[in-house]
Amino acid sequence: MEILQPDDWPRPKGYANGILAEGRLVFVAGQIGWNSEERFESPCMAHQVEQALTNVLDVLAVGGAGPEHVVRMTWYVTDKHEYREKARDIGAAYRKTFGKHFPVMTLVQVAALLEDEAKVEIECTAVLPDAPKQA
Repeated sequence: MEILQPDDWPRPKGYANGILAEGRLVFVAGQIGWNSEERFESPCMAHQVEQALTNVLDVLAVGGAGPEHVVRMTWYVTDKHEYREKARDIGAAYRKTFGKHFPVMTLVQVAALLEDEAKVEIECTAVLPDAPKQA
């Protein structure tokens, strides 16, 4: 995996502008901030982000991937102002789950998500290195 960063652009904070990768693809559908019993434990956006990212990691693990394999994330939030107000807490939740791996990210404000209590939905693509070929 190679980060793509034009030399004359400022370095992004918390994401990459581009990534070049080769291997097997893992696609994770949008995950929201509810637990494995499909219950929201908190209305707090930062808590829902942490739970949604945990759910992403759970799906990735089934495919043999981890946060270090994620190349792209799309975040859908219901309130960009709340996202900005809680940015420090959301950043802490991100680092707690994904560490210091920052893939290509897009954040989009939407009018609503399917589940009324959901404040964030996160989908991603991961790339696993090709397995070495057997001789």
